[in-house]
Amino acid sequence: MSYAIIRNEKYKRANLKGIYRHNERKNTNYSNKNIDKERTHLNYHLKQPENNYEKEFELKRKEYDLKGQIKEVSNIICEYIITSDKEFFDSIGVEETKRYFKAAYDFVCQYKDLGEQYILSAVVHLDEETPHMHLVFIPVVHTLNKQKQEIDKVACSEFWKAKDSYRQLQNAFYEYMISHNFTLARGIPSEKEHYSIKEYKTITNYEETKKVLNSISLELPKTPHIKGFKRIMLNRDEKIQEQIINPRDELIQKLHKENIAMQNELTKQTKLIDRAVTFENERTTLYQSKEKLQNKCDKLEKELESIKFDMKFDYENEINQINYQHQKEVKKLKKQIEKFEKVFENIKVIVQTFIKWVCKKLSAPSEEEVIHKFEIECNVDFEMERCIVGENDYAKEADEMER
Repeated sequence: MSYAIIRNEKYKRANLKGIYRHNERKNTNYSNKNIDKERTHLNYHLKQPENNYEKEFELKRKEYDLKGQIKEVSNIICEYIITSDKEFFDSIGVEETKRYFKAAYDFVCQYKDLGEQYILSAVVHLDEETPHMHLVFIPVVHTLNKQKQEIDKVACSEFWKAKDSYRQLQNAFYEYMISHNFTLARGIPSEKEHYSIKEYKTITNYEETKKVLNSISLELPKTPHIKGFKRIMLNRDEKIQEQIINPRDELIQKLHKENIAMQNELTKQTKLIDRAVTFENERTTLYQSKEKLQNKCDKLEKELESIKFDMKFDYENEINQINYQHQKEVKKLKKQIEKFEKVFENIKVIVQTFIKWVCKKLSAPSEEEVIHKFEIECNVDFEMERCIVGENDYAKEADEMER
């Protein structure tokens, strides 16, 4: 029977970029050769993040006023990997597979009263051999502060506080899924999934095994031949050969084969551990290199952000300076225009008064006639606006006003 499988992983802030790019398929190439990129379009979300996991975390933290001290070593994100085996999904079909992951998603929302709002992403991968879901969430506990006020707090250690917390998770998930009519067995309980090399050496008695291997002799012991026996009794050679020598030789041969098999098995075991030690050393070296590269990338990102900030600041400062000078010039021009307008109005008043005075002194029939004769004889345009803006411009302006 297939199993209801749910596993949990915990992540620090530094891990979020990597799992985001893997889960959301943001990479170009993957070390996991089981990923079929031609099937990636079949993947789908039950909840899709609008931003990367780190930014989503910060937005949720601010939106819901999540408490809790966050340090570099703090686990701030958890991830459930939910699946079963390929045969199970093949047997239930596409629609039931979708219902399976939807039921699992609903289970996570209500388990430990988490709430859907604290789920960052839930994506079902169908581009690998076995369908599975990566569900990323913030481990939030609902508790009271010192003033006995209800608060929500990011606290991974408290979320998984119970000693058998993973066993409880397996039980709850199994019961929830069978209550939704999925025929499954409970996942094999295990509080410890991985052993260190040191622990594995202890379990397999590695050092003693090496000593035994060095001392094992695979050569057959020399056995006396029947001809070497003196004839103690007449006509008993056949019975000695049949009843003593042959059974003993067969037993020796059998033990010899078993000895060889045991030696081969122990050799495989010690070689496996030796390879594991080598792998662990290489992994440690790679991890240290990765940490150095990560630190270097983080440093470069900070430098880039600093440069961008400085450039933005300088740009905005320059724009502000230009705007300030522009506004200053505009104000200056406005004052000059206002001054010219006042002078112009005064000139108009004086000219009009002067014309009236001339007409009165000369007993002219009208002001218009005097102005007309003045324009003809002196060949000037008495209309002041036209004199200032030009005849063409004034005509255009007049046309505009008329339209």
